[in-house]
Amino acid sequence: MIIRSLLDTDLYKFTMMQAVLHQFPGAQVEYRFKCRNGGIPLAPYAAEVNREVDELCKLRFADDELDYLRLLRYVKSDFVDFLALFHFNRAHIDIRADGDDLSIAIKGPWLHTILFEVPLLAIVNEVYFRNQHPQPDLAAGRSRLATKLLLVNAQPTELAFSFADYGTRRRFSHNWQREVLATVKAQSPGSFVGTSNVYFAKELGMLAVGTMAHEWLQAAQALGPRLRDSQRWAFQKWADEYRGDLGIALSDVAGLKAFMGDFDMYFCKLFDGARHDSGEPIAWGEAIISHYLVNRVDPRSKSLVFSDGLTFPRAIEIAKHFQGRAKTAFGIGTNLTNDLGYIPLQIVLKMVRCNGQPVAKLSDTPAKTMCNDASYLTYLKQVFEIEDAPHA
Repeated sequence: MIIRSLLDTDLYKFTMMQAVLHQFPGAQVEYRFKCRNGGIPLAPYAAEVNREVDELCKLRFADDELDYLRLLRYVKSDFVDFLALFHFNRAHIDIRADGDDLSIAIKGPWLHTILFEVPLLAIVNEVYFRNQHPQPDLAAGRSRLATKLLLVNAQPTELAFSFADYGTRRRFSHNWQREVLATVKAQSPGSFVGTSNVYFAKELGMLAVGTMAHEWLQAAQALGPRLRDSQRWAFQKWADEYRGDLGIALSDVAGLKAFMGDFDMYFCKLFDGARHDSGEPIAWGEAIISHYLVNRVDPRSKSLVFSDGLTFPRAIEIAKHFQGRAKTAFGIGTNLTNDLGYIPLQIVLKMVRCNGQPVAKLSDTPAKTMCNDASYLTYLKQVFEIEDAPHA
């Protein structure tokens, strides 16, 4: 089995799932899969992916896993009690070949489908790579990792460079992610702060990190009282759930300009910082710092979290640029857990409908925009006053 535990997922899936249990237990959603790489046929692996998902749907949370979740300060006891009863329903997911492509559709209650995304993407990745590269060059991967850690460890202490692993969804394999994390923990303890993967956080004694993902704000487009107010409504609902904890706001569901329009003085002061996931990162950081200053908030007290396709040299460059002006943190994914010399898959599984209505991620990087309804996307741009060329 590729997925051996229901904890083998990102923390933000659990934090969102808890909020869904408490606030939107009846919401119905639909997710769709997309491979952003061109010319990579995934259809031949449909049967193998289906077999792995069959096994995934047999898993339950073990008692020691539930006990671990209870130790997290922001996890409530009724949510853990719900997880004790949880298992995936195979009827909610359909996986099939569609020409050369792989078609994956997930439909059902948000509460019962939200956990599919990360393990499913990890399955697709590992199935693909173990077929394409059955004898991987692990020595090359170890050498690449050693070079990265030498660079990290060479940074001066005054830079205060810190990074976390965000690489579960696009990892080469479960075993390779474990090896990478164990190596990073041993060799760069001063810079490495934790992992988004809850299973490895538990097993390897690391901090589990993460807050919200795009689907939280996407769902608000359908669940909220008015589309134009959906981001403010989503941020307030998050604050209602966590009361100041897990305070990093995601900035790129309707573009940076729309985010800053909604992230007013109240939210600037309430949230600990913001996360960058599309667009040019330094321009984004400069815009966020200016926004804090306009709203009479000291940006040095806030965190800028960067998580968009980072390499270590790029992350260090960004950290140096903002040194002394704001706190910075970096989530490094594919470049950490799938850098063995092979072309990584750029695969996503995004929410496209909620309660029967289309929803969208309108990214500051045009290729990352995702919506199955062109007319809704046009309407969303009009509502948030977004030009066809997304704001950087």
